[in-house]
This record gives sequence, structure tokens and C-alpha cells, in this order.
Amino acid sequence: MPRPQPDRQARLAAERRLFTPGPSGPLSVCLVYPNTYPVAMANLGFQAVLRILSEDPRVTCERAFLPDGPRAEWPRTLRSFERERPVRDFDVVAFSISFETDYLHVVDCLALAGIPTWRADRGADGPLVVAGGPATFLNPEPLAEFVDLFLVGEAEEMLPEFLARATAGPFARDAVLERAEEVRGAYRPDRFTAEYDARGDLAGVRYAGPGTGRVERRFVADLDRFATNSEILAREPVFGDMYLVEASRGCEWGCRFCAAGYMYRPVRYRSPDALRASIARGLGERSTIGLVGAEMASLPEVATLCREVAERGGRASPSSLKADVITPALARALGAGGNRSVTVAPEAGSERMRRVINKNLTEAEILRAAEWLVGSGVDALKLYVMVGLPTETDDDVDAIVALARRVRERLVAGGRPRVGRVLVSINPFVPKPWTPFQWEPMEAIPSLRRKLGWLRATLGAIPGVEVETESPREAYLQTLLSRGDRRTADVLLALHAHPDAWWQTMREMRPDRFVHRAFPLDALLPWDFIDQAIDKRYLLAERRKAFAEVQTPPCDTATCHSCGAC
Repeated sequence: MPRPQPDRQARLAAERRLFTPGPSGPLSVCLVYPNTYPVAMANLGFQAVLRILSEDPRVTCERAFLPDGPRAEWPRTLRSFERERPVRDFDVVAFSISFETDYLHVVDCLALAGIPTWRADRGADGPLVVAGGPATFLNPEPLAEFVDLFLVGEAEEMLPEFLARATAGPFARDAVLERAEEVRGAYRPDRFTAEYDARGDLAGVRYAGPGTGRVERRFVADLDRFATNSEILAREPVFGDMYLVEASRGCEWGCRFCAAGYMYRPVRYRSPDALRASIARGLGERSTIGLVGAEMASLPEVATLCREVAERGGRASPSSLKADVITPALARALGAGGNRSVTVAPEAGSERMRRVINKNLTEAEILRAAEWLVGSGVDALKLYVMVGLPTETDDDVDAIVALARRVRERLVAGGRPRVGRVLVSINPFVPKPWTPFQWEPMEAIPSLRRKLGWLRATLGAIPGVEVETESPREAYLQTLLSRGDRRTADVLLALHAHPDAWWQTMREMRPDRFVHRAFPLDALLPWDFIDQAIDKRYLLAERRKAFAEVQTPPCDTATCHSCGAC
């Protein structure tokens, strides 16, 4: 028998809603986050879409989440959070997807709701299954067989346009789908048919529909028009002690591995005055303001904003800082606000490796930032690094240890006994669409295990240094869902059917072609139909710059994949 889920009424009672929903409208929408409640309610994108839907007088909106705990303890039917209505009874089931690894949970939620997982098996009486969110405007193809309609891009302008067409007449699933095609950024997968050559490579895509078949990724030009902040507060979610404020979208630094730096182009910052208004609202609810963005040290007037929060008795907590952009004023503001731990992402241990990935950050700049931070009252530093990056050598891996040791030494130089803790978080490199490294393979799992095991042992022997690592198997799954095409649907269904033997299932299906294989530079990629406003020639030029840092060619003609390194 399924065990009881966490008390829904208690969760509802613990929430504080900071906006007023509009009147209930005729279009019923269930907004689904394909992960658990604590994860979902920490997601600003999910909360922003919830507010848009809830305030629209044409819509009645409720939420749903992946159930808590192991599958054996899940309820028999997925129901809405607010009124426990079966999810399959809504007109529209809309998934908000931030991470590729939640693609599997989309299948879980559809099956639990009693909605046919394959879109081709759904009848006219069923709900319209819609999906959006950052993961889908990188590569929606692993979900293309399960989703009726994708909205590709940022929701603030596009979602109301979809709602206008969905409510232009009495709800009829097929009619709404037809009208929704008019929305710029709408992607209807059943209009596209993938064609493969004898080697199994994507050879072409046949399009049968209006227009050219190119799907525009929508973006909001002026972020000040739409505040993106915490809309529902509760203590249980991740970051439940914070009021979250989105400060920017995108990143100006162009790190070659980073999807956020490319998929959110052009880079946009909210104005200091707009952020002050959001911060003032937040300090009335929480003492900690979480500043959310890809990189916060570059935010205009960030030091002043953090100082102002501290002067009002609060604490500003920026998501991540680039070491060479940290200033003494910012370090003082963070210390004055009571920050005891700050995150810096050097991404690699050696300067050569950082040049390859375009991080352009010297060890001296990292150590200088550490010195400023500890001198301002920060006790601990979290360092994000990766292994398995293109062109990486054992010397680059050794340099991770050397960097952590020097940072630790710089932190304790002041002599205070509590100061000097360093947490090194190490993830395997995962190639992402729409980056200069989208053509690169993920490194072999045995090699990654060797590197991670050595790093755990060596770093763990340094006093005051803690280590956390991501599993190479999890990175394999993430790479598959990042680079896969529609054939990945079969893998997702198999993983759904065998959740307790997911790795064995993965190995039996052997989808290595999407993970450990370098894509030819002239290959048609599964996501090429999306117009990201990024020229592929620019990505290739950036890739050539990366491999120009290689001193010794990494391969020979017998194993060449035309990577451009030699």
C-alpha cells in the first residue's frame, strides 16, 4: 500500500502568497513541476509562470508536483496540489522544466496522471500537454514524442499570447493546438519528421506546417518590465529562508562550456532601482535576499546594493561570483551582511585550462579575492571546478589540488581559528547545446572515476578542505538528455519502467552515440531547428580558439574525429 504523502494541507497552510490571484476563468491549467515540492517551490521560473497564470482572468490555475519518496510510496493518481483534482481532468497540463534530468520525471508524471505518454496515442478528449522552461529551449527533442506543444523561450510575453489563442473559443484540444502555432516560439513536434542515414546519424528533418519550420527562441528585451521574485514563501523549500530576486539573465563572460551564457543572450541586467524595489519588498518578508543570476559580481552597483541590504539589517546572498570582478567594496558589503560563505567558480585548476574554457581568470586574482573576502569577515569559500574538460591533462587535474591548497593557505593567513574552510565541488564536464563545446564528447566513465577518486583522497587529506563530487553516471544521463534526439524517448520510457535498475537499463540500451561520441563539425544537430540568435560560425570560431591552447595534438589520424585540435 502507498504510504501517506507529506500533509498537503499543512504545506498549503505554511505558504505565504505574495500576489492576489485573479478570478477563476474557463481554461483550466495544471502547472506541473516535474520534481518534488521542496525543489519546485525554490524555482523562480516556476513561481513566475504560476503568477502569470493565476492572475489571468481567463485561467483557473492549480499546481502539481512529482510525489515525495520512492515510487512504491507514490499515490495511485497524480492530483493537483490546491484541490486534489486529477491532473488528467484539466484542459492544459503545462510542464515547467529547468533541468534535463527532470525529463524522466515528465514521463513519470504523465503515467501517474493516467495521460498516455506518447502524444500520438492521445485522443481529442484528453488534455493538451505543453512544456517550456530553460531545458526545453536548449534541446526539447528527448521529450518531443511526449509533448504536444513546446513554448520555446522566456514566458513573460509568450505565455499570455498562448493563453489568448487557447481561450479564443470553447476549449477543444486540436483547435487550440492549431491556433497556438501562430505564437512566435511555439514548437509543434508532430509537424516535424526526423530522417536518419545508414549510420544512424540525423540526416534531415521534414517539416509539414505553416512557415519555415524555424522556431524562434523568445526573450524579454527589458527585464524591468517584469519583476521575477519569490511569489510564494514557505520554509520547507530549498532556500526557504530567503527571498529570491532575479537580478539578470545571461552572462557577459562567454565561458565556452556554459549554456546559460549562450542561451540567454543578449545579456540583460535589471536596473539598480528595479532591484531596490524588489529588495525592499523582500526585506519585509525575509532577512536574507538571494540575488539570482549566472554571475553576480558583474551586476551594476552590486556592492552598493549589498551594502544597503546590510545597513537595513539584512543579508544579501549572491548566487556566484567571478573572482577577478570581486572588489574590496563588494567583499566588505558581503562581510558586513553576515555572509560566512561565498561561492566562487574557477571551473578549472590550471590557468591553461581556464584559457581553454574562456574563464580568463588567473590564480593571483582568485587568491586576491579570497584575501579580500576573509579580511571582510567571510569564513569559508566554495569552489566549483570540473573534470573531463576538452584537452584536459593530468597536470590540469593536479592543479585543482594545488589551487585548493593555496586558497586554504590564503584564507588562514589571518590567524583566526574559525577561518579557512574550503569546500571544493567537482562535477564531470557535460557538453551542452548552443555552446562552443556542443560537438565534444563526455569523457569515459572509468577515466572520470579515476580522476574523481584521486581528487577526493588528495583534497580530503588537506586540513580544512571538504570535497563533494557528482557521479559520472549522473553526468552520463545528463549528457544523454542534453545531446539526444527523438530516439531518446525509448530510453526515457525504459528508465521509467525500471527505476531501481536505471543504470543497468541504460547500459543495455547503449545510447553512447549521444554521450561519448564527438559530433562531426558539419553534422545536423537535433536542436538546430531552434533560432537562438547565435551563429554556428561564431561557436565554431570560439571552439577553434579553445583548441589553440593545446600544445600537443590529443589524437592521431587513426582516431581523428575532425575536432580541429591538430
